[in-house]
Amino acid sequence: MALILSIETATKNCSVALSNGGDVLALKELSEEKFSHAEKLHSFILDVVKHANFELSDLDAIAVSKGPGSYTGLRIGVSTAKGLCYALDIPLIAIPTLESLARQVRSEAESIIIPLLDARRMEVYSAVYSSTYVQIRETQAQVIEAMSFSDYLNSSKVIFLGDGSTKTKEAISHKNAIFMDGRLPSAKEMAPLAHDKFDRHDFEDLAYFEPFYLKDFVAGKPKKYF
Repeated sequence: MALILSIETATKNCSVALSNGGDVLALKELSEEKFSHAEKLHSFILDVVKHANFELSDLDAIAVSKGPGSYTGLRIGVSTAKGLCYALDIPLIAIPTLESLARQVRSEAESIIIPLLDARRMEVYSAVYSSTYVQIRETQAQVIEAMSFSDYLNSSKVIFLGDGSTKTKEAISHKNAIFMDGRLPSAKEMAPLAHDKFDRHDFEDLAYFEPFYLKDFVAGKPKKYF
């Protein structure tokens, strides 16, 4: 079994998990509007490793949430993961952010799962999965309208989750729409995906790997916090 550190920073949730054979041994995360990833991430990594009575040198791989999501958050997570991989001479594993988010849904009934991440204004990043987590539509950036996802809603129950679900809920009114509020990507759901990739030796090229931003970065005015 492999000891893998998973890093999730694609949204305001700064999340780190240590897992062995897909089982989570330690998890630490904090969701803050001001995005404290740069200040918290390294201490979270040390905390989860120490909590599980391991050392960084015991790690077999690092898994990182590759996006889409916050440009700055992804950059911090990926640069940290790559730095650890270089220093420890271990492989890097990339996990699609929306795929791990979709894994928070446990549905026994046949349904469609649509994870959504806020992309500002009325736009979201979304993908579409079956109830068994098979991807049935690729990741897209799209503007939410009243008829968005109507093809799926007209034929099945559809479960929406993620920080893009609030604006989606305001735009879409359909009897088959189910909204799971307050859900953000977490390193917890990355663990089984990371171990599956580890077993298949599905690793990234450290020299060339970049986050999946999906859209070009557009600078905005900084928020003021009081």
